[in-house]
Amino acid sequence: MYEYQQSGRYFAQVADDIKDIAEAELIELGAAETSYSYRGIYFNANPESLYRINLQSRLINRVLAPLKTFDCHSDNYLYKVGQQIHWEDFMTPDQTLAIFASVTQSNINHSKYAALRLKDAIIDYFRDRDGERPSIDTRNPDLWLNVYIEKNVATISVDTSGGSLHRRGYRMQSTQAPMSETLAASIIRYAEWDGQTPLYDPLCGSGTLLCEAYLMATKTPSANRRNKFGFERLPDFDSALWTKIKKDANSNIASISNNLIQGSDIDLKVVQIAQKNSSIIDPAAQIKIIQKDMFNIEKLQDTTIVCNPPYGVRMQNKMNLSDFYKNIGDFLKQRCTNSTAFIYFGEREYIKNIGLKSSKKWVLSNGGLDGRLVKYVLY
Repeated sequence: MYEYQQSGRYFAQVADDIKDIAEAELIELGAAETSYSYRGIYFNANPESLYRINLQSRLINRVLAPLKTFDCHSDNYLYKVGQQIHWEDFMTPDQTLAIFASVTQSNINHSKYAALRLKDAIIDYFRDRDGERPSIDTRNPDLWLNVYIEKNVATISVDTSGGSLHRRGYRMQSTQAPMSETLAASIIRYAEWDGQTPLYDPLCGSGTLLCEAYLMATKTPSANRRNKFGFERLPDFDSALWTKIKKDANSNIASISNNLIQGSDIDLKVVQIAQKNSSIIDPAAQIKIIQKDMFNIEKLQDTTIVCNPPYGVRMQNKMNLSDFYKNIGDFLKQRCTNSTAFIYFGEREYIKNIGLKSSKKWVLSNGGLDGRLVKYVLY
């Protein structure tokens, strides 16, 4: 038996900033005995919960199923242990694999070299056994593997997600420096939006916040557009149970009113990108997106406002951003009575320019940026 089969324990890779809401989501989806670790959360799950978490989680990046944990003081020992695993349980030699690795405070000090040695072990295993060898495909392999080495202790795992779960399949085009899907889902979650009151993004860009709000409001599984998952490669995969999980999840998908989720942007090309992206998950066009300058919006009252305003990286300093953020603050103060705004600042120095007292702040990084999500209750 492999380690995950004996322990029922898995590792969810998730951004450190959002572990609180990611843990709550995991528990909602059936996880138990959660505990924080660096860049992730350990949890226990049965196969049903494992499948459901991969299908429905909006916040985690991937779930790893550990096969073997062992002392690893050299690359030769990594190779040796790699050859001891029965890889035919997971793939055939005519299929493809990819290995991603991370190392810290260990004798093997290059992650790419760790991945290379495990790859050599697997290829040689099949070559010796079958006279054939699998190929490497780093974009869309049949099997994703992970090797993690910390203080000379290594864990080899199967990526049960089959690649990062942030790829929802709706972002066909993007604008400059787009917000990640998991970050957008985090903002919707922190906003505690109930999916009943109006939600508006006046600086919608490629529409990621609107799409994540739609998936949440309609209870659409975030990974609904995936055609394969890594857990389907596990030797104990239960296809009948997986079919039931998908059927149950899809039966819970709900409709929403036409004016519940709306957005706009000043740039027509950007609006067209957002409309195209949203149409992938919303063919009935219930998400309403139009071209409009934010400062020409007459009012946004009794609304949950979410947005990710331009900042230096996105705008390439084409405008005076200090004045721009001051204008956003004036707009919120003067035209958004009884609304609550959740503004994501990719560069937190602009928070002071809003000129409004915040109710709460969250640290949320985005692609290396030390960002902040700020809540403003507007009266």
